[in-house]
Amino acid sequence: MPSTTDELLALLDLETIDDNLFRGIQLPSMLPRVYGGQVAAQAVVAAARTVEPGYALHSLHSYFLQPGDTEARIIYDVEKLRDGRSFTTRRVLARQHGRPIFVMTVDLARDEESWDHQDRMPDYVPDPESCLDPRTVVSPGQRFDEWDVADIRYAGSSADLLPEDAERPGRQRVWLKVGTDLPDDPLIQAAAFVYGSDMALLGAAYAPHGLRFADGKSMAASLDHAVWFHRPFRADDWWLYDQHSPSMSGARALVNARVFTQDGRLVASVAQEALIRKRDPRRNG
Repeated sequence: MPSTTDELLALLDLETIDDNLFRGIQLPSMLPRVYGGQVAAQAVVAAARTVEPGYALHSLHSYFLQPGDTEARIIYDVEKLRDGRSFTTRRVLARQHGRPIFVMTVDLARDEESWDHQDRMPDYVPDPESCLDPRTVVSPGQRFDEWDVADIRYAGSSADLLPEDAERPGRQRVWLKVGTDLPDDPLIQAAAFVYGSDMALLGAAYAPHGLRFADGKSMAASLDHAVWFHRPFRADDWWLYDQHSPSMSGARALVNARVFTQDGRLVASVAQEALIRKRDPRRNG
């Protein structure tokens, strides 16, 4: 996984193999499977490479089908579903070893005039500089250097720091930004955000149960991932990830999230369902 902005940009610089066919590199990783945000970000780039100028990323809906091999390159096969005057749609299938590991539908849209409203940013959220860097309180032996391409600050959850809310027991807020000094290219900014959007997302589901991802009591895997882009923003500036988990049952947890810039603009929404299982203490790791 990338630990620097240059490495992230290298991941997003896909090789063109043929018409609508691309290949993404891998970086060394200690993870047992390819990080979902990487596959999603590379798929976004592959889709956008097949679209005429003038369209910006509007939404994506994706499913993680199989665990990805961290030592094999990923092939992205793009299918053109629609080329309209206002919207254009692509389907991206990611493969390794001849089998599909991920599928995404991507919608891009032209900007146009409209009415405007948005949710208000939550009150009393501390500045990122005042919040805890979770990597400073990890247990001995845990490594988080693979996440160094992102800067994360913990602002609280329903387990601590946030006021009690009986109607919404699963909540978490973190500040996050991806890299530093990314190019101004809107596609790179959007893809970098998609890369970071899979980070720290399940904390809202863990919070009501007194759990944390790093405590080793559970295993988790993303099942699907959706993003809606509302307004332009930069992924390399701080954004607030305001997360809410309305339900966990049957080993599946749903998390919805609103994304705000520091000046209070609602710029994106994210939804993810994940598999979260209790780890068998009799099994090593």
